[in-house]
Amino acid sequence: MDFNTDPRSYEILAQVGEGAYGKVYKAREMGERQRLVAVKKFNVLGDSENGIPAFIIREVALLRKMTFFNHPNIVKLLDASAVPLGRRTDLTLVFEYVDQDLSTYLTKVPTSGLSRDCIKDVMSQLLRGLDFLHTNMVVHRDLKPDNILVSSRGEVKIADFGLARIYSFNIALTPGVVTLWYRAPEVLLNSVYMSSVDMWSAGCILAELFLLRPLFRGFSEVQQLQKIFEVIGLPREEDWPKDSPISYSATWGPEGSCTQLLPSLGQEENNLLHHCLAFRPTCRISAAKALAHPFFMRH
Repeated sequence: MDFNTDPRSYEILAQVGEGAYGKVYKAREMGERQRLVAVKKFNVLGDSENGIPAFIIREVALLRKMTFFNHPNIVKLLDASAVPLGRRTDLTLVFEYVDQDLSTYLTKVPTSGLSRDCIKDVMSQLLRGLDFLHTNMVVHRDLKPDNILVSSRGEVKIADFGLARIYSFNIALTPGVVTLWYRAPEVLLNSVYMSSVDMWSAGCILAELFLLRPLFRGFSEVQQLQKIFEVIGLPREEDWPKDSPISYSATWGPEGSCTQLLPSLGQEENNLLHHCLAFRPTCRISAAKALAHPFFMRH
């Protein structure tokens, strides 16, 4: 793991984002190429007086492995540097620059909405990226429109995968509301989870591409679960995760499952959505199977 890159080889042009984890800048590479890059600066508290926390080394190694495979739907890590400063570590990650995320992209959509072909294109690229991550045993854990980039050429790239641990490392020390809207029920219920959490988020994003607004907008974990059950119906008690500290209650929402989740959508769209938003993680469709769904077939 080579952490010796000089972060001064990039000229910072503007700050473009800030979160609980640190700041994001638009920058230009110095030297011949002069390409635009996104520079993410983290300030991480370490466990020891010196040295880089082990999980950061693991996460950056993971990001580098992903970049080595050069998948078109995964944002590329170009550089990494980490400087131990006593109990803190100044971590700088440099990524290829993409000028907008899916949230920004959706704000520019006309009120008539996105065409079905456009939605198919965005979703198929997103699912190809997810299939690649899951094949390599990587779970994103925080998939939402803010973490999906859309280039001016219409390329969709998953960003911020593998960074969830870096974000959450200091989360108790930093104010900031974590978006619940794309979070799978098993995560909200503090149960064990696997790659199927990303497919729940993908289902939420599919619905949002049609609706031009988030499908489930709760402002607490309890309210988020209630919003989910209002749409998908209350699961059976035997499907409730056994390891969840939150008890099953018939008051959570209306009984019975619903296959027609969004009446405004056609049968194929609803069927794919139904398979993405299955309450039981083991019943949720995989990215590979979703790509073979009739919704993506040419008509």
